[in-house]
Amino acid sequence: MPDDSLIWLNGAAITQLPLPDRGLDFGDGLFETLLLIDAKPLYLSLHMARLDRGLQVLRFPRGVALIEKCLATACLEIAGKGWRYVSLRLTVTRGAGPRGYTPPREPEPRVVVQATRMLHDPTQMAAPAALGDSRIRLASQPALAGLKHLNRLEQVLCALDAREQGVDDALLLGQTGDVVSVGTGNVFIVRGDQISTPPLDDCGIRGTRRQQVMQCWAPALGHTVAESRILPSDIAQAEEVFYTNALYGLRPVAAYAGATWADHPVCAALFAAYMGELP
Repeated sequence: MPDDSLIWLNGAAITQLPLPDRGLDFGDGLFETLLLIDAKPLYLSLHMARLDRGLQVLRFPRGVALIEKCLATACLEIAGKGWRYVSLRLTVTRGAGPRGYTPPREPEPRVVVQATRMLHDPTQMAAPAALGDSRIRLASQPALAGLKHLNRLEQVLCALDAREQGVDDALLLGQTGDVVSVGTGNVFIVRGDQISTPPLDDCGIRGTRRQQVMQCWAPALGHTVAESRILPSDIAQAEEVFYTNALYGLRPVAAYAGATWADHPVCAALFAAYMGELP
């Protein structure tokens, strides 16, 4: 294992994962990506609320207390390492089970925590991104919309499309051709004082930073935020474009489909509001 990465299973340090596991076999599980600063998870309550909702939808035994205990163990060891910035993936699978799709009647979920030391400073706004278009379209599944379940092949193919195009990320559309997100985050466009982001009723992930933009940071700056239908042409015609995720916070967009943006005042102001909440 690299020196800048640590893994725990149910609170115990490991170098190998046990098999079989339904997370590997069927994507039967959930995950959260958290940013840690000085071993403290940011917006932990938002992440846990989304994870708890996912546990209900997937009909897992409700084990948020165990999950938080595993996370606390990891954070204590990370603090001992002296790592300032850490990307932490918290994965919950249904654990082992018999062959076939049907879960065991009394599953024993596994909590896997993987911490990776970040070499860049996430408190500095990332360089503006260039966007392309992904060939894959997100499947519609309202029952799973908003959750971070383990089935991420759409995002994997999106990342391959972005790499082949030589861009930082790519737009992901839904089955109707509307914009849903970029591969790694929730997308926003700015027109005047109005900020818009796609609704996520059929697919996509309801990000923690998306929630903060909509409910806290944008209203505090006098901006109206609304969920509305966004087409790729709306992206190209917007005054400003940015996207959000747990590790970047907010990242401005510099180019898409021939359109370019040199200034990002709204994104910069929102990022400053985000920084004002950090410990």
